[in-house]
Amino acid sequence: MKKTLTTIFVLFAAVVSISAQRATYLTTEQLPNLIKCLPAPPAFDSPEFAYDIVRYAWGKQQREDPNRVAIAKGDAQWQPLDSLFHRFAVPFGLEVTQEGTPEIYKLLTTAVYTIDQMRVAPKAYYKRQRPFERYGEPTLTGEDNSLRGEGSYPSGHALRGQTCALVMAQIAPENADTLFYRAHIYALSRVIAGAHWQSDVDASRNGATIGYCVLQNCPAFMEQMKKAQKEYRKIKGIKN
Repeated sequence: MKKTLTTIFVLFAAVVSISAQRATYLTTEQLPNLIKCLPAPPAFDSPEFAYDIVRYAWGKQQREDPNRVAIAKGDAQWQPLDSLFHRFAVPFGLEVTQEGTPEIYKLLTTAVYTIDQMRVAPKAYYKRQRPFERYGEPTLTGEDNSLRGEGSYPSGHALRGQTCALVMAQIAPENADTLFYRAHIYALSRVIAGAHWQSDVDASRNGATIGYCVLQNCPAFMEQMKKAQKEYRKIKGIKN
């Protein structure tokens, strides 16, 4: 009985911990509806889809470059969020960790999970077939089983990458150019992997920016942003 209660307590603690990590600044209802503010994905028989096909072929060509393959595989990691922050460490100029940069880490984690909610509705609504499913070819990153059947539009990875760049650029505007270029590379990694169409990642980057505009009017977000900016300046030795 004692062992059973201990097991239940451990499981409960794990659930609470996960819930705490998934805290958000806004609810889904408070965020923009991407079904309403973004165009529908190109139909498979449309002229616009021809560009997606060209980009899919381009992505397969990039797999001939070992360095680009390594980047795409690293960018594919979904959890933990620390892996995402690590991918942006160089352009940000700082490694973000829960222990070393707690204020920045809290801001980034909560902001990413907030914007992440926006992908759920359009994925379920459009149920777009992914490139590797349409062509019956494996993904570069071995994600076939985990992604199969999940809507391709928009891209969750690209949404997270753009959000990460937006947050970091507001903390360190002097690094905005390299941060948004990294978000661009991060999004293209999904095309190279064969997990997404080009139009999926393009829509995600626009969607993240739309959601981020709404976050600017959230008091809790802005308060945490000030703490993160202060922490960044202290670590980097930047005087006010």
